[in-house]
Amino acid sequence: MAGAAVLRRLTWVVATVEEVVEETPRVRTIVLDVPDWTGHRAGQHLDVRLTAEDGYRAEREYSIASAPGEPVAITVERLEDGEVSPYLTQELRVGDGIELRGPVGGYFVWDGEDAAPLLLVAGGSGVVPLRSMVRHHQRSGSATRVRLLYSSRTLDDVIYRMELDETGERVEVVYTLTRDHPAGWRGYARRVDPDLLAEVAWPVDDGARAFVCGPTSFVEAVAMSLVELGYAPARVKTERFGATGGR
Repeated sequence: MAGAAVLRRLTWVVATVEEVVEETPRVRTIVLDVPDWTGHRAGQHLDVRLTAEDGYRAEREYSIASAPGEPVAITVERLEDGEVSPYLTQELRVGDGIELRGPVGGYFVWDGEDAAPLLLVAGGSGVVPLRSMVRHHQRSGSATRVRLLYSSRTLDDVIYRMELDETGERVEVVYTLTRDHPAGWRGYARRVDPDLLAEVAWPVDDGARAFVCGPTSFVEAVAMSLVELGYAPARVKTERFGATGGR
């Protein structure tokens, strides 16, 4: 059975687009109907493959944005020079099919079994796998304390903004804007640095865990700062992508 499950994850299948949600002018969430889907864990990702008319194929990894038990969804940020994201964010329509395989990954996952406080730190579209964890936390009724620190360029660039604003008391969301902020803004307006992390991170005495996702430089700086604050390196899980902050 285990071998069959591994083979299933490594096999390319055609998923059908069930819904498309415009998150920001550059970002959309794509909900998929995946044949024989066996489930996923919060934090895992998919491989997506597009084939051009001339046979050229392009593959990219995309974090799963939905919680375990929900329909499979990915959230894609458009990169102007990208091979895959322009098609997924501008041309793909409900009813279309795309090739994918997965789920993939077992390191950057949160199953909800650890009751220690959970710190999630996102840079830009790095919020996607963390959103899966937040949704899993809410669906499972977990009592774990969760705090999400989300760094975005502007308020308009915040992905899942309405959803995150409605998480309630069970998940605390802290925003920081790095380029521009509206008049009367009450959140942070600075980059995520050691001083900011010292303000928002859970006390290490509580055995807190951290998941950090975003551009490589962002992730490395945050992870280093958390370790300097006393977080055990094994309790800081990281997922990173290119310096552009997208895929």
